[in-house]
Amino acid sequence: GSATASFQLEHQQYHPKPGWVEHDPVEIWERTVRVIQETLKHVGYRRGSLKAIGVTNQRETTVVWDPVTGKPYMNAIVWQDTRTAPMIEALRSTHGKDHFRNRTGLPLATYFSGPKIRWILDNVPGVRDAACKGRALFGTIDSWIVWNLTGGPHGGVHLTDVTNASRTMLMNLETLSWDGRMIETFEIPEPMLPVIRPSVSAEPYGYTCKDGPFAERIPVCGILGDQQAALFGHGCFSAGSSKNTYGTGCFLLMNTGQKLVQSNYGLVSTVAYQKSGEEPVYALEGSIAVAGALVQWLRDNIGLIERSSEIENLASSAEDNGGVYFVPAFSGLYAPHWRTDARGVIAGLTAFAGAPHLARAVLESTAFQVKEIVDAMEKDFGSKIDTLKVDGGMVANELLMQFQADILNVPVIRPKVSEITVLGAAYAAGLSVGFWKSEDELVGQWAEDKRWTPVMGNAERNERVGFWNKAVERSLGWV
Repeated sequence: GSATASFQLEHQQYHPKPGWVEHDPVEIWERTVRVIQETLKHVGYRRGSLKAIGVTNQRETTVVWDPVTGKPYMNAIVWQDTRTAPMIEALRSTHGKDHFRNRTGLPLATYFSGPKIRWILDNVPGVRDAACKGRALFGTIDSWIVWNLTGGPHGGVHLTDVTNASRTMLMNLETLSWDGRMIETFEIPEPMLPVIRPSVSAEPYGYTCKDGPFAERIPVCGILGDQQAALFGHGCFSAGSSKNTYGTGCFLLMNTGQKLVQSNYGLVSTVAYQKSGEEPVYALEGSIAVAGALVQWLRDNIGLIERSSEIENLASSAEDNGGVYFVPAFSGLYAPHWRTDARGVIAGLTAFAGAPHLARAVLESTAFQVKEIVDAMEKDFGSKIDTLKVDGGMVANELLMQFQADILNVPVIRPKVSEITVLGAAYAAGLSVGFWKSEDELVGQWAEDKRWTPVMGNAERNERVGFWNKAVERSLGWV
């Protein structure tokens, strides 16, 4: 349950227009290959010693490619992308934002894959015709990676798991199959959709091809979307257990067991995971579009810091935020607001405010957004969250973690294994082939690294949350 070796690479983010976010699927695959090769080199890999491979991925990001040539028809449209806003607004005006929630667990929003597929079909010449002829496949990044791992144009398997399928707006949450009404709504040819499989598969999805990065046949048999993988990696297998991941965005998931809870407070209902031959386990999720991405923005767009890690020292040089609040609604606000008309706002500026206060406001914005999600989740589930397990790149920031504990008024706990998402994917693969025998065995491997306990008083907490709410109000209705 601990890392033997690891390697990682960044890939390019493209912003061709305001609100548009793209990735190059070919670059993602090429860097995946290199990451695999470097990790195997670091561990001194011996043929035959790998038992299974699990995959975890950025979820709603949408790829459409030609299965004959293996080439994407365009860059991947990333989950944060808002180009489908006019389509979503038209559907909302006709149906209301929650019209399809009973089928999909999701509000009508630019976040999910279905509208992105429709945009590609309508705007990239020749793709709709190609899809009707079997020459266009859709997949989230897991499907794209697994298809390439298992042979690509030479016999690659085209599939996804229930967690990723539940983020498309095309899967029925109760039947775990593609929903004809949703496919019709978005006018998507069904043959381009992948087969839906359990997250933990008793039968391998497929085998790596011998001329691929592993150079041998290894079963691929575990897939979990990144946030579900983190829930799995934390061992959150019982109803009511929860975790929060601080990455590019921020994602809080609570296991609701085999009960599908429909949110009344702006969260989404999703599949947490499914094991072969068993009923699915569901979750409530609160999704925040901009968390770590705001630190990157401060670094790359504003130049206030040279490295992301510098923000903690800069923010710590101020006693507080100096009255400054930053609502990072760069692509609207996700849960619990679901407002595509919101845009970023920095509020409370005075002549006193300086770089340290802005840095602190950047960090605090993530904690305030998480507070909104926790409040909604407690109302939906009917019980309090007594501790919060955390993971992701931002949990190394102790100033942020202490402020998170303060603003939530609950302890925040970081595990010893920081790359919890990849651990969850490994757990899914290991359970599939019997490397681990049970969920209890995995829970026993979870170990605490550090705990932050709240020290802020109620009056200060209420005042700060009040100012945050005022700042959010000012971000709404901008476009």
